[in-house]
Amino acid sequence: MRVLVYSDDAATREKVRLALGRRPAADVPLVEIVECATEPAVFKHLDKGGIDIAVLDGEAQPAGGMGICRQAKDEIYNCPPVCLIIARQDDRWLANWSHADAVVAQPIDPMALAEAVADLMRRRAATQLT
Repeated sequence: MRVLVYSDDAATREKVRLALGRRPAADVPLVEIVECATEPAVFKHLDKGGIDIAVLDGEAQPAGGMGICRQAKDEIYNCPPVCLIIARQDDRWLANWSHADAVVAQPIDPMALAEAVADLMRRRAATQLT
């Protein structure tokens, strides 16, 4: 499965990539990471299709992952599930506003992120079978 990882911070993208590894859980397919550092690159990949899961950094600049998530959910047909990385637990209401499918708080817990993405992968695979 193709996982898009968006952050303007290369270190955050690396943390996500390392947390997911080649396979975030034993029962899900191998992942192919597509990294994006800008909002236009995110929408280019989403518009083109072929992205199964998106992991977006809510604190990215100048375009935050929450706004990108909301726009993608409103504008992209069959938008892939989105895992949003938030800075504070109190930002969960903003993640809900953005229609995120999963939320992981900073600092990134590799196990929590891998579990959240694996769950989204399972749900995505189930919807593609129907």
